[in-house]
Amino acid sequence: MEKIKVGVVGATGYAGSEICRMILGHPQAELKAISSVSFEGMELSKVYPAYYQLCDMVCGTEDEAVEKSDVIFAALPHGLSQELAARCDREGKTFIDMGADFRLQSEDIYKEWYGGEYTDKALHEKAVYGLPEFFREEIKGKKLIANPGCYTTAVPMALVPALKNGLIETAGIIADCKSGVTGAGRKPVQSNHYPELNESFTAYKVANHRHTPEIEQTLSRISGEAMKITFVPHLLPINRGILATCYARLKPGVTEEQIWDAYRTQYEEEFFVRLLPKGQAANVKNVHYTNFCDVSLFTDPRTGTFVAISAIDNMGKGAAGQAVQNMNLSFGLEETMGLKLVPPAF
Repeated sequence: MEKIKVGVVGATGYAGSEICRMILGHPQAELKAISSVSFEGMELSKVYPAYYQLCDMVCGTEDEAVEKSDVIFAALPHGLSQELAARCDREGKTFIDMGADFRLQSEDIYKEWYGGEYTDKALHEKAVYGLPEFFREEIKGKKLIANPGCYTTAVPMALVPALKNGLIETAGIIADCKSGVTGAGRKPVQSNHYPELNESFTAYKVANHRHTPEIEQTLSRISGEAMKITFVPHLLPINRGILATCYARLKPGVTEEQIWDAYRTQYEEEFFVRLLPKGQAANVKNVHYTNFCDVSLFTDPRTGTFVAISAIDNMGKGAAGQAVQNMNLSFGLEETMGLKLVPPAF
């Protein structure tokens, strides 16, 4: 079988460089071209010395990446993918967008949270939302895939089985999430400066983070009713990882065994989801550099509260790993191909 030719636009950002790393180890994909506005003409291994003699490819232009590839991963800031996606659509290329331009079904909501507009509504109708554990059949064979965000992967992974089975109330859900600093991107800002970040732990964009409507969209699709949640992200002084601790009210009469049965049924065949033993709490350290999502479950009978915790690598299952998973589905490959990565033990 001929290998899939891969192009990465925005290859020198954190998500883009992770896609490159994963494609380099993929048995049926070949990295053919990379582009970067900031580092055009420079070898990727000079931007990231870890890739020395493994990927010394020179960062070219966006045009070169499209021309040489069957699939284009766009790791671009929000608002910059629509024109490129339209070109790939015209040329029959598969386009996997790491940004938010195709994630939201409602243009009005996109305008409200991102300040942009849909330049080609017909193109948006072709897009599918790439969260495979819930929408796998919609993704297979598709050529325009909106790769979910990091928080927008972690929160549904924690809550969907309980919602899907009607075990928790849809009102009053709280998603209390913590992220490593790579989630903010590679561009230096003062809050990510080492003396500011080290020994610090703070909430940010409280109740107004852009991932809020995307999380609500997924939960609403699953539950069948319009949902609103309280979402509070926090910045951890670590490189990578997301821990999502989600709180919901148990419906009257729901037992702990019903909760566990729902999660076992939902995830027992999902390679990338590890439902942890009772009493064990998910830890971001245990999913580093992988596409795994660890899920742990707790109930508080005193208050009738359900607590679901998920841990992902925000650059893995929260970005590049999931994007490669979507590529595999799009091209009819084994879904886990190139992604059976073992996390470091310490």
